[in-house]
Amino acid sequence: MDQIAPASLPHTTHEDMLARLADIAVRVGLNLQPGQELVMTASVEALPLARRITDAAYRAGATVVTTLLSDDRQTLSRFQHGSEESFDHAPAWLFEGMAEAFRRGAARLAIVGEDPSLLAGQDAERVARANRARAKAYRPALDLITASAINWTLVPYAAPAWAQAMFPDLPAAEAEARLWSAIFAATRADAADPVAAWAEHNAALLARRRMLTARRYAALRFRGPGTDLTVGLADGHAWMGGTSTAQNGITGNPNIPTEEVFTTPHAARTQGHVVATKPLSFQGTLIRDIRVRFEGGVIVEAKASTGQEVLERMIGTDEGARRLGEVALVPASSPISRSGLLFLNTLFDENAASHIALGQAYSKCFVDGDTLTEEDFDTRGGNRSLIHVDWMIGSAEMDVDGIDAQGVAEPVMRAGEWADAAG
Repeated sequence: MDQIAPASLPHTTHEDMLARLADIAVRVGLNLQPGQELVMTASVEALPLARRITDAAYRAGATVVTTLLSDDRQTLSRFQHGSEESFDHAPAWLFEGMAEAFRRGAARLAIVGEDPSLLAGQDAERVARANRARAKAYRPALDLITASAINWTLVPYAAPAWAQAMFPDLPAAEAEARLWSAIFAATRADAADPVAAWAEHNAALLARRRMLTARRYAALRFRGPGTDLTVGLADGHAWMGGTSTAQNGITGNPNIPTEEVFTTPHAARTQGHVVATKPLSFQGTLIRDIRVRFEGGVIVEAKASTGQEVLERMIGTDEGARRLGEVALVPASSPISRSGLLFLNTLFDENAASHIALGQAYSKCFVDGDTLTEEDFDTRGGNRSLIHVDWMIGSAEMDVDGIDAQGVAEPVMRAGEWADAAG
């Protein structure tokens, strides 16, 4: 990899920038505490960043860093050579081990940057079965993450296949350099003081989410080209975004980068139709031009120009997969949106546009989420599912209204931007 020197840091090498990103991951994303263990997952291609995160974690006082590596070639081998029954199995022992680590106080970090089309040529039924088996096996660990029992974060790595998917007309090295430049900008790694830049950004997101929580809207209405969608909000919902304090008392940023504020919809109160404004990369398949219609909170019609079979199998995962677990607002002028890039990666594209997520809701998106019982979660409208899949519906042509309990509407966003001066 050639050296990458942002204009703001002219003498900085690519290795220096990786170290900066690792420091952000540990200090901002995780806020890793002395004496904590860290469980990290990464692809073999992301080892350069994983090693620097390990360095940063031990400097922060980590007791043990355990890294679990994956490999695209081995993932494909299963679909090319595996027996038919293999697609209904997943290493439950591994995920239960991860859950036990979290119960004992370990933090969780995932380095993401997968090939968006890795499984595009594989049998959709097998992909769906494998995904379902993994989701069921991973549930013990996922429940602790969605309940914010631990501090966790996601950070990106510019894997070659991802870079080529984004910049197919560029030579491989140039494509990777372009993607790295975009990653360093989006994660604020190119700021003079990245930690201070994140503190300022998090303060702005906190002000926005407090304002929205205080409004106590009963619903949000999205209107734009091909979209007229009313998303009823869960009873006693709270808005989140930027930093999040886990049940272990540690405050960090679950996503690096992040530009969103988000909350929990009511599982039974979404009505209308909506179109996606960006493709969805789901488990190695690109699903384009998604159009769905909701009745009583449930998707009753779903179409896509490509990936239709994968879309149908995704929403058929379980009963909750056809309902919403998240609604998020992102201004069209967010830095990731202004980049003009389609990242083909949810971690980035969800921070370029307002979005909704099918599947599992977050208990932290309730006013008293830390003490919420399972019965309260269900009664207030929280959705349960094996999946949580974000897809983008916002654009510079989208208007959003907040609707109060009396049915009175007020502008929240106009033409993709905040309708007031608070954000």
